Amino acid sequence: MVVSINTNTTPAPVLGGDLAATDFFKEMDRQTRALDSYGTCDGWPIDKVLAPYVLTKEQRKQIPVIGDPDDVTIARVKAFHNAIAALIEKECGLMAVPIINITHEGFGRGLITIGKLVVYDRSLRDVHRFGFDSFSKMKDEADKHLAVALEIIGKYPEVAGL
Repeated sequence: MVVSINTNTTPAPVLGGDLAATDFFKEMDRQTRALDSYGTCDGWPIDKVLAPYVLTKEQRKQIPVIGDPDDVTIARVKAFHNAIAALIEKECGLMAVPIINITHEGFGRGLITIGKLVVYDRSLRDVHRFGFDSFSKMKDEADKHLAVALEIIGKYPEVAGL
């Protein structure tokens, strides 16, 4: 079931030059384009590619939580976690593996492991409505998870190296 959101009521989110130049948004662009198997996003600017990640409260209310989350939304959840894993890899030099498990009801768990160490563990709820209030809040969320993961790796480097 594909859900269309009325975007006529709100202007499209704009990704400022400062944010667009960050490693996180460059990686989000890469990961989102990588999951676009039909090339729908080819030629699109980064703002347009990442616009579906920003949802207002009104847009979230329009999305029903009954039924399975659509494949596009699940791909966005995966791209977000893949980007965090890639940034962790870039920072510590060890392979980060994102694991996403989502039930047909829109609940699940997101994990990122480095060696035998779990550096990210998050419950996923209402995946149907996955998104952020703004691009800056999206980056803040990712930075928070990245900082915690790097702190855990620093605390247990021997487990991360296994």
